[in-house]
Amino acid sequence: MVTYEEVKKNHAINTYIKKADESLRALGYTEHSFAHVGNVAVTAEYILRTMGFSEHEIETAKIAAYLHDIGNLVNRVDHSQSGAVMAFRLLTNMDMEAEDIATITTAIGNHDEGNGVPVNAVAAALILADKSDVRRSRVRNNDISSFDIHDRVNYSVVSSRLVINEEKTNITLVLSIDTNYGSVMDYFEIFLDRMILCRKAAERLGLQFKLIINDQPLI
Repeated sequence: MVTYEEVKKNHAINTYIKKADESLRALGYTEHSFAHVGNVAVTAEYILRTMGFSEHEIETAKIAAYLHDIGNLVNRVDHSQSGAVMAFRLLTNMDMEAEDIATITTAIGNHDEGNGVPVNAVAAALILADKSDVRRSRVRNNDISSFDIHDRVNYSVVSSRLVINEEKTNITLVLSIDTNYGSVMDYFEIFLDRMILCRKAAERLGLQFKLIINDQPLI
């Protein structure tokens, strides 16, 4: 199998991730570069390892995580679908097995809340890992006075962690928010669709999704 480390070292892939993020920076979006995809890979691994999935499935999820936002190179609109097609071509050129390409392509094509569905475990882990990466360091606008709601919400998040309980029945996104920058209502205004998708993804893995903000259970 083509490994996660091989994908991370691929010059073309890294160029496309970098250029895709440059486009998002120009559009005023939060960081979607190596820090984000790396965090998503780590979290996807945590989810699947905790739930007892195989090393092969974990490796597949990490590769999907690393490639999941590459479609922003084409356009932010429908980036999950264009990213899936790009990943298909790139991984084919790396001589990856067709079954693994199929799993990764499916996960990438289904990770966005606009039209994504957690059709398999890798897709479910990718969705949960991606949507839980909310943090202040992703905000690139240095002028707080000009923050839009996305900037406010991300900047307000002092800490975030995704935790599966010992019984492996719940997966909880635990956020600490500085309400001087963004309110809990702001969070729900822009992230409600994402949280609904997280609930579906958790169910695909046999888990119940929960959200805790500032020690208050909200879902």
